[in-house]
Amino acid sequence: MLCTIVWSSSEAAESGAYDITASTEMPHLEENLRYATTRERRCLQADEPASFFPILQHPSLEGCRLAGDRLVCASPEVATGSVRLDEAPGRVTGVLEVKMGGKNMTFAQRVEAVRLGGCEPAR
Repeated sequence: MLCTIVWSSSEAAESGAYDITASTEMPHLEENLRYATTRERRCLQADEPASFFPILQHPSLEGCRLAGDRLVCASPEVATGSVRLDEAPGRVTGVLEVKMGGKNMTFAQRVEAVRLGGCEPAR
């Protein structure tokens, strides 16, 4: 059974190493450019739900953060959006839907993160 995560809690997901598959869907582009999928392994902290979405590291979304179920940017002209994250034992799935401010451009990033275990100690 999946449950919606309330990300205001620091206990939202278990910290650790995750294998993250992110699929970005851009419906405004032509068919062969519409979808992009990436896969990476990263150490994530339970109190940083935005780290599950690689697109939030993009310079065009600088100053944006997740606040509950919303994407909030320092300037609303940058972007607005919504987020949903669901947790199951050892797995987090979610979708971030974004509308770039001042433009008719929307996209969504869907993620599936599988916990691999604890994080490697820093060297």
